This record gives sequence, structure tokens and C-alpha cells, in this order.
Amino acid sequence: MHSPTAVRTAPTLRRLVAALVTLLVTAATVLLSTAPRAEAATLTPVFFFGANPGALGMYTYVPDGLPADAPLVVLLHGCGQNAAAYHARSGWAEHADAHGFALVYAEQRFTNNVNRCFNWFSPGDVARGSGEAASVRAMAAYAVAAYGLDDGRVYVSGLSAGGAMTGELLAAYPDVFAGGSIVAGIPVGCADSVLAAFTCMNPGRTLTPELWGDEVRAKNPDWTGPWPRVAVWHGTADHTVVPANADASVAQWTDVAGVPGEPDSTEDLGGSTTAAYHGGGPTTAAVARYTVTGMGHGTPVDPSAGCGSAGAHFLDTVCSTGHTAAFWGIGAPVG
Repeated sequence: MHSPTAVRTAPTLRRLVAALVTLLVTAATVLLSTAPRAEAATLTPVFFFGANPGALGMYTYVPDGLPADAPLVVLLHGCGQNAAAYHARSGWAEHADAHGFALVYAEQRFTNNVNRCFNWFSPGDVARGSGEAASVRAMAAYAVAAYGLDDGRVYVSGLSAGGAMTGELLAAYPDVFAGGSIVAGIPVGCADSVLAAFTCMNPGRTLTPELWGDEVRAKNPDWTGPWPRVAVWHGTADHTVVPANADASVAQWTDVAGVPGEPDSTEDLGGSTTAAYHGGGPTTAAVARYTVTGMGHGTPVDPSAGCGSAGAHFLDTVCSTGHTAAFWGIGAPVG
């Protein structure tokens, strides 16, 4: 996760300009942007998907022959990345093809954040019905309707700033997302400013599980459940977003789910990775924590198993995508 500075300047004017540009592009490509299918592992831009107060970009990948009522996974890249890079390296394309689900990629714009970080620390971007969170929610609704997907099996995953935003989306829209995967991310409600964001990243904040849980409940106080099932991935050698954030996320979501903070069971997944399951087993737990020993800041991938490709912040260790899909029940067990 890069510096979260330079969040927004003149947001109303900038977003108005962005909206006008989007409208012009849409008019020129309207025949191409009506629920097209992806081909040859490429992404398809969607220029108009409904309300877009966060001024984000949307891309889709829909495998050929996808059956009706298939699942949907929404993906949020890390700082300095874009949708194409995350699609090419994260392993989600391979698993979408193999197991039959659609992908939506939200893409941050330079005009929103000069480092292309999702603004997980900006209150106006994480509240239900507001900013970037509302834009992502609109993308999910568009994809479900356009491709005939199952609105009860919509999931979200992200890396770093995208992981932090994933948690915020789960808290703001528990009625939309059945599950999430927070990869090298930050607990919900940790920061409400740029300065606070740096503290959250390193050394992290310390709260009781109940207080962390309150941060989630405050995002949607009328929601009585069920809450999304949450996977938390983190490397023990991550010095950018320190592992204390994974501790806090697990404490937060186990409190929200009402399950023990101590795991029911643990499992060695290979690739120096241990899984700990809270409130159930590998496919039923409310919260699963995946700890990758010795890994730094990034998305765990396993190119030798056909799961993504290694590169900056895509680290050759274990197939986090495959294990996450299996945890959600939309993929086969890995191994």
C-alpha cells in the first residue's frame, strides 16, 4: 500500500468532468457496452453501470458458456495497480474459467487518488450509499442484472488498499456481499483521515474485539444479519501493512459473527501457509485466517499450480485465490 496522500481536490468539479467524459464515451460505444462477453482472457470495460459517485472505472470478465445464476466476485486492486494487472496476475481469471463465475474489477482513477489507492480512509467513500462504496455496489448490481447472476452469491476481494475497502464494503453492504477476502488489508473503521491511515498501516491500532466489532456495526446499524463470511490473508513479513492488522480484522469479524476469537481448528495448506477457522471448518467457518510465513506485502499466488503469475506485490507462495474460492463454496479444494 503506497502513501494514501493527495486524496481529492475539487471533488465536485472533478467528478462532474469525469461524469461528462464517461457520458461521451458511452454515447460513442453504446452498442459495445451492453453486457458484452469477455474473450481470450481480456477485460471488457463498462462505461455506464448506474450511479457512480466515486468516479471509478468498471471492467468485467465473463467466461463463455457461463450458466444462469452463476456467482460473482468483485475485485479491488492495490495501490499503484489497475484492473488489467490484477486480472493478469491474481489468478482469478483461471478460477473463473475453471469453476464458472463472473468477475468485476473496480478501478481507481488518478484523479481520485494520485497513487491509485482506493480511499478506504475517507468517510465519504466508505459509507453506505456514498462515494466509492456506492460505485462498487452499483457495479455489482449491474453485473447481476446484465449477466443473469445469483444475487445471493456475490463476493468481494481486494489487496492492500483494496483489502481495506473490501472490509468497508462488507460492513456497509452485508445485504449485497455473501463473503469477502481481505488481503494485506486494514480493519473496518481504523482510519478517518490520511494521517490516521499511516498509523493503521504501521504500527496499527489496538482495540478490544468488541470495539472493533462496533466499527462494523456502526456502518449499518439496522442490519441484524447474517453477516458475510470473511477470509483474512496476511504475510508475517509484511512491513507495509503490518500483521497486527490481520489480528485486528480477525478480532473484528469474529466479534461481529459472534464466534470465538480462538480458532476451532487449524490446517497446514503448504506454501508456508496455515489456515485457522473460527466458527466452523474450512467451508463453513464464519472467519478464516490465512497466515503466510515469511511473505511480504502482496497477493499470494502459485504459478506452478496455474494460479496467477509472480510480480510486484504478487508473491509466489500459495494460491490464495483457489483457497478463497473454496472457502466461499464457489471453487474446488486446492491440493
